[in-house]
Amino acid sequence: MVELSPGMVVLVMFGVAILGILLGYPLPFVLGGVAIFIGLLTIGPPAFHLVHRKVYAMMYNYVLLAVPLFVFMGVMMEKSGAAERLYGGLYLWFGGFRGGLAIGTVLMGTIVAACVGVIAASVTMIALIAVPSMLQRGYDKEIVCGSVCAGGTLGILIPPSIMLVIYGPMAQISVGKLFFGAFVPGFVLSGLYVSYIAIRCLLNPKLAPALPAEERRIPLTKKLAVLVTSLVPPVFIIMSVLGSIFFGIATPTEAASLGCIASTILAVCYRNLNWENLKDVLVRTMRFSAMALFIGYSANMFTGVFLRLGGGEAVSNFLLAAPGGRWGTFAVIMFIIFILGFFIDWMGILFIMVPLVTPIVGPLGFDPLWFALMICINLQMSFMTPPFAYAIFYLKGLVRPEWGIDIMHIIRGVIPYVILIMVGLGLCVAFPDIIMWLPQQMIKF
Repeated sequence: MVELSPGMVVLVMFGVAILGILLGYPLPFVLGGVAIFIGLLTIGPPAFHLVHRKVYAMMYNYVLLAVPLFVFMGVMMEKSGAAERLYGGLYLWFGGFRGGLAIGTVLMGTIVAACVGVIAASVTMIALIAVPSMLQRGYDKEIVCGSVCAGGTLGILIPPSIMLVIYGPMAQISVGKLFFGAFVPGFVLSGLYVSYIAIRCLLNPKLAPALPAEERRIPLTKKLAVLVTSLVPPVFIIMSVLGSIFFGIATPTEAASLGCIASTILAVCYRNLNWENLKDVLVRTMRFSAMALFIGYSANMFTGVFLRLGGGEAVSNFLLAAPGGRWGTFAVIMFIIFILGFFIDWMGILFIMVPLVTPIVGPLGFDPLWFALMICINLQMSFMTPPFAYAIFYLKGLVRPEWGIDIMHIIRGVIPYVILIMVGLGLCVAFPDIIMWLPQQMIKF
C-alpha cells in the first residue's frame, strides 16, 4: 500500500479532483472515482467497505426524503400558473414607478422562493414571465437580466430550500431551525436588490421607464382584488409547509409532503393539472433528485476516504493557523467557498466542505446555525459567478433571438447583485440576530 502524509492527501485528492473537473468530467464520477482509486492505493480492499458504509448511511437518512418532495412541490407550483397571476398583481402596483417591473420581478422571486426550493424552477418561471414584459417597455437589458437572475436565486436560500435540507443532516443541525434562520437574510438580500434597482433607475430614468399612464388607469378596488387573489395561493402553500414546522406540527419531511398536496390542489384549482403536466413534473423531480443524491453519494465517498487518511486534520490545522484568529479562519473559509463557486456546483461544495469545516466551528466559538447560514448566503454568489453559474445559463438557455440578449448582458447585469450579497454577508457578521432571532422565537414554541 502507498503511504501518504495528511498534507499529501489534501494535495493529491483535491488536485486530481480539480483536474478532472477542469477537463469537463461530471462531478459525481470525478469525486467517486478519486475516492475509490486513492482508497485502493492507500487502504486496499477495505476501502470498498468504507465507501459502502458512507453511501448506505446517506441512503437511510430520513430527512433527505424531503429533497424529492420539495422538488415536486416547486415544479408543480411552476406548472400551476400561480406565478403568472402573481406577476400580474405586482405589475399593476409597481409598474408606475421607474424600474417598477424590475422591482416587481425581484419581489415575485422573493414570494415564489417561499414556495419553490429549486433554482431551475424559479429562474425559469420568472424569466418566461418577466423578461418579455420588461423588454417590451424599453427596459435596459442588463437591468432585466440582473433582476431575473438575482430574484430567481433567492429560491435556494429562502425556505423551503433544497440547500438547507441537504445541509442540515450533514452538520447535524435542525432543518427547521435552518429554515427559519434563512428567512430574514433572504428578505435582507431582497431589500438590497430592490433598493439598488430603485436608486439606479432614479439616477438614470432611461434604464427603466415607468409604464404609460393609460396602462395605469385601473380602479383601486380592481388592483386590490388582483393583488389579493394572486397572493393568497402562495401564502396558502407557505403556511401549509412552514407554519406546520414553526408550530411543531410536522417535521420538514412531513411538511414537504403537505406542500406537495397543497401545490397539486392549486394546480387543480387553476385547471392546469393534466397528464402532460403531471408527467413533466414527475420526470423533472426524478431527474433533479437523482442528480442531487448521486452527487451526494459520490461526495460522501470522497470525504469518507479523505477523512480516513487524515486529510480533515490537515485542513483543520491549516484553517486554524490562519492569521487574524477566528475571524481570519472564517474569512479564509468564506473565500475558499467563494472561489469554489466559480468551478463547482453548490451541491458539490456542500458535500465536500461541510464535513471538513463543521468540526472546527465549535472550537472557533461560532454558533453552528449562524455559521451554516453564512455558508449558504455565500453560495448565493455561486449561481451568478461564471463559468459555473446556474442562474446565468438557465436564463441564457431561455433567451429568444428576438430579445437581443447575449451572455455579456447577463454577466454585466448580475455583477452588482454579487456585490450586494457580499454586503449582506457583512451585515450578518455585524448583526448576527439577522440570522438568529427567528429560530430563537421558534424554540419558544
